[in-house]
Amino acid sequence: MKPELPLFPDAASSVARDVDLLFLTWSAISLFFTVLIAVLVIYFMVRYRRTHPEEVGARERTSFALEITWSVIPLAIVLVMFVWGTRVFFKIYRPPADAVEYTAVGKQWMWKFQHPEGQREINALHVPVGQPIKMKLTSEDVIHSFFVPAFRVKQDAVPGRYTSVWFAATKPGRYHLFCTEYCGGEHSKMIGWVTVMDPHEYEAWLAGGAAGKSLVASGEELFQTLACDTCHRAVDTARIARGPALEGLYGREVTLRSGGTITADDTYLRESIVNPMAKVVAGWDPVMPTFQGQVSEEQLTQLIAYIQSLGKP
Repeated sequence: MKPELPLFPDAASSVARDVDLLFLTWSAISLFFTVLIAVLVIYFMVRYRRTHPEEVGARERTSFALEITWSVIPLAIVLVMFVWGTRVFFKIYRPPADAVEYTAVGKQWMWKFQHPEGQREINALHVPVGQPIKMKLTSEDVIHSFFVPAFRVKQDAVPGRYTSVWFAATKPGRYHLFCTEYCGGEHSKMIGWVTVMDPHEYEAWLAGGAAGKSLVASGEELFQTLACDTCHRAVDTARIARGPALEGLYGREVTLRSGGTITADDTYLRESIVNPMAKVVAGWDPVMPTFQGQVSEEQLTQLIAYIQSLGKP
């Protein structure tokens, strides 16, 4: 039977053991030196205490070897831990190539998730065990923070930009999901669950749930509803385009009217939709209207997924 107040939550992801080992090692090193210094302080207080008011201490002598020793040893320990911590950091924040992208939008006071297949959930997330999941995060209002203790991953969801975190669950089960950034009066209620399932059970869950349109399909429909296709046409179309073609745009370097360049990533595309005058593409007039307030964060994510899916013209 598990204790009511375990020292650590379950280690249920591919990086959890690495994080725990790093943390425990640092804790052990800190405890060792804390105890060592405390014992030495007490020993020197007793051993070299003044026993008579007129007693004068011996002349101080320095040891070059001792100075080198207590400087080199801590430096070596810190450098080793720095390299180790850096490796763990990059492991946590670099998703593998086969990671499947899910989206999460924080809102006072809930998490809204969408699966690549189209299913949507609120304050609940179902994922298959063993599958790397890249969670694309944003917020509709204030800063939130996505935290699953059992996975040892945490990342802020920031309004107006996109962040991401990844995990690969290693054990089926149900794990707590928290917002760890104070986000208002109901912050303490912004909690949920991540349910990790065997792959065949996950497929059954997908099949039995309310089917929805995928991000790309929803984005394509919204693209046409907002009449974006009337301006952004492929370069080989016979009709006149009022804006740059979007085929093959994602991830490409874009030249701006200001003379600079920028990579067409998620953040750039989002800004171009809600504030199109901020970075105008070279060779085009600034005629695009803003869609600020007309599309939600979920719809922005759908539009970006659709643009990302467009191949070369």
